[in-house]
Amino acid sequence: MLRTRRSRTLATATAVLLSLAATGCSKSAGGSDTAGSGSGTKAAAPITLAGSVTFNQANLAKLDAALKSALAGKDLSKVDIAMVVNVAADYWKAGQVGFLKGCSDLGIAKSKCTYFAPPNGKLTEQNSELETLRSQGVTGYSISAIDPTSAAGTIHTDVQKGISVLAIDSPLPGTDAASLYLGTPNYTAGFQAGTAMKQVLGGKGKVAVLVGSLTASNATQRIAGFEAALKGTKITVAQKVNDNLQASTATSDAETILANNPDVNGLYGVYSYDGPALAQAVTSAGKTASVHIVSDDSDAQTLKFIKSGVISGTVVQMPYQQGYTGAYILAAEKVLGKDRTMALVKPYLEKDGSTLSSGVGLVTKSDLDAYQSLESQLGIG
Repeated sequence: MLRTRRSRTLATATAVLLSLAATGCSKSAGGSDTAGSGSGTKAAAPITLAGSVTFNQANLAKLDAALKSALAGKDLSKVDIAMVVNVAADYWKAGQVGFLKGCSDLGIAKSKCTYFAPPNGKLTEQNSELETLRSQGVTGYSISAIDPTSAAGTIHTDVQKGISVLAIDSPLPGTDAASLYLGTPNYTAGFQAGTAMKQVLGGKGKVAVLVGSLTASNATQRIAGFEAALKGTKITVAQKVNDNLQASTATSDAETILANNPDVNGLYGVYSYDGPALAQAVTSAGKTASVHIVSDDSDAQTLKFIKSGVISGTVVQMPYQQGYTGAYILAAEKVLGKDRTMALVKPYLEKDGSTLSSGVGLVTKSDLDAYQSLESQLGIG
């Protein structure tokens, strides 16, 4: 039987979430919660956000099964794969769990499945790890590149040597890894965030965007989608600030923005640590009743701020699946070859022909229990 315990669990979780979506599980996001405000500002009327936590689980479960079936009976002893991400953030812990579970389900030894997160989010740390992996004979790796431009040459050299490179989290256009991207359709995610911001601000206001990079394609695409969703409203984007992958910088930047721009009533945090960083800044400024936050990703602190209402909603990805399905794809490319692997992947790609979506969700206060139930069933947290 090719159907694993994990497949059954995922199918059950998917069915539960589809049922929740069908019955209209989304209620008030609690975005106007005034806990910890201390500002004396009158709270805005409650805003209802329509959350969704079904992702793309059903399609990816089918793909995983197809890849595992094609690998059945094959020798995987020479598979040596890695998952290399861009920063050591809570967000990626789910990716690590998924990657190691994918290796386990395929019967690949843990010693042949390396997970690496740069402790300080530095390019030198990521490059050093790639050098180490090459010296150890890695056959393929998935990567969320810190600097896609500088990574292009390295990726070209690795692909020429027969090493598979899979883009995750952020696409790698213009590189030898451009043909397949496993992750969130970032423009769609940004548009979702912009739509949520439009709702909580009632179509008018001034917003600042804080992000870990103003050049990474996942960031630029998300910001483009966010701004597109705001077109036709009276909401303007006042600033876009690069915090250089540092949560402390994001907090201080937000504090400065709020102090110098009293008319800013919305903050959008693009990277996973930005949500909690902005929530801390807004709380410290005593503006939880007047400044609305929309964030990305589901760090534990982000979810706590969702529960308290300081963050109105967060656009969530499925990093678990980027790890899990990523392990399957990298193993298949080594054993089956890239052409046969891509033939199996192709039916599940988005219209652009290169994006394998891990799904996009929006978690609000009323969707929090459903989302955390899914995480629990996948062994996250």
